[in-house]
Amino acid sequence: MIKSQAKQLLEWIEDLGLVIITIATLFATGAEIMVMVRAQTVTLADLLLLFIYLEVFTMVKVYLDSGKLPVRIPLYIAIVALARYMILDMKAMDNWRMLAAAGASLVLAFTILAIRYGHTRFPYGKDE
Repeated sequence: MIKSQAKQLLEWIEDLGLVIITIATLFATGAEIMVMVRAQTVTLADLLLLFIYLEVFTMVKVYLDSGKLPVRIPLYIAIVALARYMILDMKAMDNWRMLAAAGASLVLAFTILAIRYGHTRFPYGKDE
């Protein structure tokens, strides 16, 4: 009895967290759109930030649909965030910092490839 109540409480907290994440992402998206409207221009950095927000919405949707958080989605977000960082700070970055960010993106891309390979070569059972 207590175990089922604890599980139900945790599910409620989980759902509340997802609602908070969704609302916060909506506000952040709206704020970014307002920045673009005020500036009367859209930059690549703006588009990449909106893409990151879209990926967060996708992550919440996938989690709600399946109850599982695919590891690949945060990795995609990290790659886009690194690309945005490199675009915004390119002029202020020294060569080593630029190489480190590019190397981190490459490591993330190889990680995604390894995960995809693992899922196709060694698929999970139906109950996993």
